[in-house]
Amino acid sequence: MSLLSIQPQLLLSMPSGGEWLWVILAIIILFGGKKIPELAKGVGKGIREFNEAKDGIKKEIESNVNAGTNATTAVPPAKEVEKTPNA
Repeated sequence: MSLLSIQPQLLLSMPSGGEWLWVILAIIILFGGKKIPELAKGVGKGIREFNEAKDGIKKEIESNVNAGTNATTAVPPAKEVEKTPNA
C-alpha cells in the first residue's frame, strides 16, 4: 500500500517543526553562514521590487478605468439629424 492511497493530503500540508529544522540545516550546509545574509537580502529585494511593480500596475489600471469613466461622461450627446420626407 502506498502513501498516496492512505493520505494524499500529506503532500499538500506545510512542513512541521522537525522538517523546517532539516530544511534550515540543508540551507546552512549548502550556502554557508556567510552567504545566508546575502541570500536573504536578495530575496527581500526581489519581493520589494515585485510588490512595487504590482502596485504600479494596479495604479495604472485604476487610473485607466477612472479616465475611461470620465471620458464617457464628458462626451456630449450627438446631434439628431432631421429627416426630410421623400416626396
